[in-house]
Amino acid sequence: MVNSEGAILKAFDDYIKRFGGNYKLWYVGIAENARDRLFNDHKVKQQGGAWILDDAGSRTIAERIEKYFQGLGAQGNPGGGSDKTTWVYAYKIEPYTME
Repeated sequence: MVNSEGAILKAFDDYIKRFGGNYKLWYVGIAENARDRLFNDHKVKQQGGAWILDDAGSRTIAERIEKYFQGLGAQGNPGGGSDKTTWVYAYKIEPYTME
């Protein structure tokens, strides 16, 4: 089941606030395979790292969520992926993560 755009925005916002709340310390992106992007490309720790992901159901909604958080100061590289890019992810930037 795909969550609504509003539910994803709230879940991500609540999560970011729980782990510090400074959007500038977070990276928000979209991907077809968010787990691969998080754990392989960005080197986020699966255990002990602060990260969240959700399927937005469409690229359009995923991009809107990505742009919303980047507009609040989150890091990211908008516009990547393909039409199959429906996942939104966020992680707290750490010295060991790769942007």
